[in-house]
Amino acid sequence: MVVTKSHVPNPGFPPLSTSFLEQVANPLVLSALQQLTQPLAADAFAVACSGGVDSAMLALHAVVWARKQGKTLHFFHVHHGLQQRAEGWVDHVHELALFFGVPCHTVRVQVDLTQGDGLESAARTARYQAFTQLSQLTGVKHIFLGHHLDDQAETVLLRLLRGAGVTGMGAMAPLMQRDGIHYLRPLLTIPRAKLIAVAEQFAAQSQWKPVWDPTNLQDDYTRGALRDRIVPHLNERWRGWQHVLSRHAQQSQEIAELLDEIAEDDLATLDVDAASQSFDLARWRQLKPTRQALVLRHWLAKQGQKMPTQARLNDMLRQLRELHALGFDRQMRIKHGDVYVCCRRGRVFLHFDTSVS
Repeated sequence: MVVTKSHVPNPGFPPLSTSFLEQVANPLVLSALQQLTQPLAADAFAVACSGGVDSAMLALHAVVWARKQGKTLHFFHVHHGLQQRAEGWVDHVHELALFFGVPCHTVRVQVDLTQGDGLESAARTARYQAFTQLSQLTGVKHIFLGHHLDDQAETVLLRLLRGAGVTGMGAMAPLMQRDGIHYLRPLLTIPRAKLIAVAEQFAAQSQWKPVWDPTNLQDDYTRGALRDRIVPHLNERWRGWQHVLSRHAQQSQEIAELLDEIAEDDLATLDVDAASQSFDLARWRQLKPTRQALVLRHWLAKQGQKMPTQARLNDMLRQLRELHALGFDRQMRIKHGDVYVCCRRGRVFLHFDTSVS
């Protein structure tokens, strides 16, 4: 994974004026940017820009916002190499950056399809790895993502169909941290139609048009199938359904935050060892069953582990409840991803090796 293209603003190519950009910008988007970033002390930001409508129009508004706030702004473009036409998207994004007078950096990644999580998940993993590299290159620790209201509603639907719990139904958060980087989604309350309207006005005056990714509607991609088969019917029969599901996501996020606080309080009573992050089995078993499950999920999440399936969680709970309180009768070992949940001498811990001694 290497940076394949990077440029700084060209003095011989004057950027579009702020007044011009403000004429096509949507005030709701500018307000959302200001509201999300106001508590942050950062001076440098980046926009993850694919060249599509969503990210390109986020980039336009971010330029206006950054100029007014005196912030440094970069564009980050990730080239997945999955489509031949994507070769031209690199230059297209850099051309947009020249229009705006913003430094732009491209990384070409190799999507690993051997992990068994599917193409969409593999591409997402590669994309975040690229953002980490670009963050190290530029020193930027705050990155804007172009997910909007329609994306949020689709995510809620997909997670519902996949059996997600309350935490999962919170869908995408406006602000999240991953590998020391802050990711910001200021468009989660903005319908895509408003971004398209800005894109059309911008294209009419600048001749720059966003790229179109045909995989967005391909039926062999889960989200594409949802957009192609289900969303048109929802749009026809339930107007405003995106806002309803967005409110559901917000409520789920609030509930998840409350549950997280409860789980953290419960975990603090389990005599957690700071070095090993192990906890006391006997104290855990004094909790009510629902809180046992809650604190176990929380403990796994704090150590960077994926959430277990319901079947895997039930198996963990069963074995922990049946195990001798001090763990002397046998040494429990439950595989979870690349680690094992173990218990020895009354302490529950994670083992990061395939052999437990």
